[in-house]
Amino acid sequence: MPIGPTIEIEQVARGITLVMMALGLLVIPILPGLVIIWVSALGYGIAAGFGILGWAMFALITVLMLSGSILDNLLMGAQAHKEGAPWWVILIAMGSAILGNFLIPVPIIGGILVSLLVLFLIEWLRLKEPGKALVSMRGMLIGCGWAAIFRFIIGLVMIGLWLIWAWA
Repeated sequence: MPIGPTIEIEQVARGITLVMMALGLLVIPILPGLVIIWVSALGYGIAAGFGILGWAMFALITVLMLSGSILDNLLMGAQAHKEGAPWWVILIAMGSAILGNFLIPVPIIGGILVSLLVLFLIEWLRLKEPGKALVSMRGMLIGCGWAAIFRFIIGLVMIGLWLIWAWA
């Protein structure tokens, strides 16, 4: 006996969403995985409907995605600042990541590499000591690592909220 069209659509939507969210979780260090997870939840809501629970979970997922994206930049910058880089240098370095993504369109490599290089160069010119510039750059790199860990955890929580929504 065939299953009704709405059940089939919802099952397909669940399957596609779960695959996309898992992909988003796996690429967190490389691509904006939290955004991929968020877009997947949005797509599921559009395809299967939101309902009261869906809107509540989607709101939480949205807050987590935004918080995770902000936390990402704060962790990178805070660690570099802790190692001696002033905030203005960090902001320039982080802004250069956007340009780096266009210059070297390989995920993670373009933005991060250019950001680290800009941080190092400005610090070297500012301090006249490459060793201290390397310490600041290392701080930003450590911050990137911590940011990836926290984004992964936030991604797991986002997927967990979606699972509650999709299977409640």
